[in-house]
Amino acid sequence: MNYTVLDIETTWLSKYKHKITEIAAIKFDGNNILWTFQTLVNPQRNIPTEITKLTGITNEMVASAPIFSSIIPNFLNFVQDDIIVAHNANFDYGFISQNIYENTGIWIQNQYLCTRKLANRLLPHLPKKNLWTICDFFWFQNEQAHRAMSDTKVTVQIFKEMLYLLNKKWITQQIDILQFQNKKICDCL
Repeated sequence: MNYTVLDIETTWLSKYKHKITEIAAIKFDGNNILWTFQTLVNPQRNIPTEITKLTGITNEMVASAPIFSSIIPNFLNFVQDDIIVAHNANFDYGFISQNIYENTGIWIQNQYLCTRKLANRLLPHLPKKNLWTICDFFWFQNEQAHRAMSDTKVTVQIFKEMLYLLNKKWITQQIDILQFQNKKICDCL
């Protein structure tokens, strides 16, 4: 089974009130990148100035982009039954799941891994577990932070390093990685 590593950009933080403006995903077999998926999304509402300053995504950029409901079939075909991987996965998975449900009445059922949660267990010495701190730790360059594909690419690199660290602990099967992620921190060290 493959992993789909993804990242989204949104109009703000609430999955119930705000909308997706960009989505990027990389299908990853644990060693190699297999395929990519990327699109801007027309949120059908104004993007706040603060968000444009953070992401660089403007109302003009998304004006002719597809609306989320029109990308759902292609996105679900891309993801299939992969385990979804994201940094702060509760946010990304929650937003995508909520938006799919609002448009189809169906909740996605994919399991997911969070590189932030894995960092809590595998890199407890890091003072922060945000994407930038972990990139610095592994000497990875994020070319365009707060843009979905750039953040997805560095998350793939980070996840690959985490798979290596997990392998050193004899944790190699996806089910075991999911269990390790969800254990209490004191049980993992």
